[in-house]
Amino acid sequence: MRNITLITTGGTIEKTYDEATGRLENSRSVVEHMLSQLRLADIRVSTLGLMAKDSLDLTDADRKRIVDMILAAGGSSDSPGDADGIVVLHGTDTLGVTGEAIHKAIANPAAPIVLTGAMRPYEMTRSDALQNLTEAIFAVGVLEPGVYCVAHGHALRFPGVVKDQASGTFVRAEKLV
Repeated sequence: MRNITLITTGGTIEKTYDEATGRLENSRSVVEHMLSQLRLADIRVSTLGLMAKDSLDLTDADRKRIVDMILAAGGSSDSPGDADGIVVLHGTDTLGVTGEAIHKAIANPAAPIVLTGAMRPYEMTRSDALQNLTEAIFAVGVLEPGVYCVAHGHALRFPGVVKDQASGTFVRAEKLV
């Protein structure tokens, strides 16, 4: 049995439509519904709801909370746990900033730490949310320990991962130059 810890922070991937305001908001998690759509043989996913924020609203203190939760889940060789991999659902706008913070804070990851998000919320048609979650869960089973961004068929290792607004995906920073 493979054990995966999934930490939710909000972001577009989990936004839902609020009929009262007519806006997409991070008001409730949809991750359990997303997971119910997947066939995960011999995989146990433990979901930890840390926060429900748009990534543009994340602070350095929020990023420290993310790092602390990863460490508590056994994400460091200095304090290994039973997680074979850690997935962090995150908004795409500042996913790169958080990935860099995790990379700097955890020198020796005990397992793959994968950040993923979506350009369109799970509830919308043509959303990339379920694809990216599926890829992230798969990736923690095949990648070596480290910090990664996994989305749209690619696994990019930190440092140096950024969102390319023009293409709507993540790339190595040097590709934008």
